[in-house]
Amino acid sequence: MTFEIRPVKDRDFFNWLPLFAGYGEFYGTPVQDEKALLVWSWISEKKHDLSALVAQAEDGSLVGLAHYRTFARPLAGGTGIYIDDLFVSPDARGTGIATALIEHVTEIARAQRSEIVRWVTAPDNDEAQVLYDKVAKRTEWITYDLTV
Repeated sequence: MTFEIRPVKDRDFFNWLPLFAGYGEFYGTPVQDEKALLVWSWISEKKHDLSALVAQAEDGSLVGLAHYRTFARPLAGGTGIYIDDLFVSPDARGTGIATALIEHVTEIARAQRSEIVRWVTAPDNDEAQVLYDKVAKRTEWITYDLTV
């Protein structure tokens, strides 16, 4: 499959939405319209430090996405980039799109002199972990969430 990785554009909303909804469905978190519009406003109106890349197939359809943001690393005295969401449509998996999205985020990190690209995945997402173990180092850190 031939594809291009590029920043998301304003006109991409209706093509981005099924990918974002697919990501939510994959993790058992349905994406309601209100949530999708809010996240899109964060991306498109720069209301948060959230950016998005998409993978566009040669037919113009969007087949993958990566949402990412910069974060401070006080002990390191620098910054990193955190990939919040990484998703490839099921029919486009295994074509190198996820790797290309990670590589593109890495290039952005390099350009802004960030020292690390970080992300998490579910412990049962075995297919993704096969890729992640090839491109990054698995950490020993344990993640906690405190609901407010």
